[in-house]
Amino acid sequence: MTNQCQLAGQTFTLDRYPPEQKNRSLQAWDSADELLLSHALPILQQTATSVLLCNDQFGALACALAAYQPVQLTDSYISELATRHNFNQNQLDLSVLTQLNSLAPLPAAALVLLKLPNNHSYLRYQLRQLKQQLAPNSTILASAKAKDITPNLLAIFQQELGPTSASLTVKKCRLITATIDPALPSPTTPQFPIRWKTEDDQQLLINHANVFSREQLDQGARFLLQHIPVCAPEQRVIDLGCGNGVLGLAMLERQPQINMVFADESYMAVDSARLTLAANRPDLLAQAEFSVDDCLSQQAAESADFIICNPPFHQQNAITDHIAWQMFTDARRVLKKHGRLRIVANRHLAYSEKLARLFGGCIHVASNAKFTILEAIKRN
Repeated sequence: MTNQCQLAGQTFTLDRYPPEQKNRSLQAWDSADELLLSHALPILQQTATSVLLCNDQFGALACALAAYQPVQLTDSYISELATRHNFNQNQLDLSVLTQLNSLAPLPAAALVLLKLPNNHSYLRYQLRQLKQQLAPNSTILASAKAKDITPNLLAIFQQELGPTSASLTVKKCRLITATIDPALPSPTTPQFPIRWKTEDDQQLLINHANVFSREQLDQGARFLLQHIPVCAPEQRVIDLGCGNGVLGLAMLERQPQINMVFADESYMAVDSARLTLAANRPDLLAQAEFSVDDCLSQQAAESADFIICNPPFHQQNAITDHIAWQMFTDARRVLKKHGRLRIVANRHLAYSEKLARLFGGCIHVASNAKFTILEAIKRN
């Protein structure tokens, strides 16, 4: 699949991130980007107004609208890196782009372009932020695949913002146009971040709107919690892809004298882990490090004794194993000699083969009908 595209009458070279991933069939732009741009450009050309881009995953919208000094809002550190990469390879001036993470206050903007996020909780959170911060005459355009624009989704826009309409299908995508009704009362639930207790009532977990498994433990994490190792005092441990921090918290509770790193590419996930630790063991905050990262790219080689991980097998809507592969590769680099990586994964995923290639083998710790827990040791 080519990485060359035409957007807004310009030719761009756009990569997904990281650019060296093997699955080259996945593009860094889609028809939803094209549909948004076709409606946004006439507005921008007529009024030269400020534009806010929400969930622009690989920077396709930001590159196409660089002349309008866009503000990009994302929960993904990888999206930020992808956008910078695509700006650089298209010789665009990065100084015209403002990047904000999902927890930052929204700037004033008269036009908002929104790529629909995967989960409705995060969508509600974003729409509430937009309603609170933007003027009533602001225009909000959203786009996604037609199959994802359901009556329930349109109802969310109407409940959170006000009058909403959807276009006919164009290249399997539809456009949502919404305007803010300041007199419309906002729904009172759910309240973000969400707070809930584990089934055994032992831990209080705090989840921002865009954190996976927002109101109950996912089955993989639940199984891995049954097989949490006990590390030696003073060891440095990493909860890789930490989400709300439940695995790292469990390891700290089993051995309070370890040094724990909570790492994730989601700003909301890392802050959820911080809030979860503060709610359960505030006395251990001084022993914790919270890192928004592309896997473990910011961690020094041979700096960790143990890494625990519940790896994803998708990137947004795309099924892909490149994130897990990068996690395992980074883990091998970051682990000390004799350091260990313990993961949980769906049984049908061939992660044992990947670990064997990287580490020379792996140990089967436990399995059930759906999941398996594997451990790899860095021998040299």
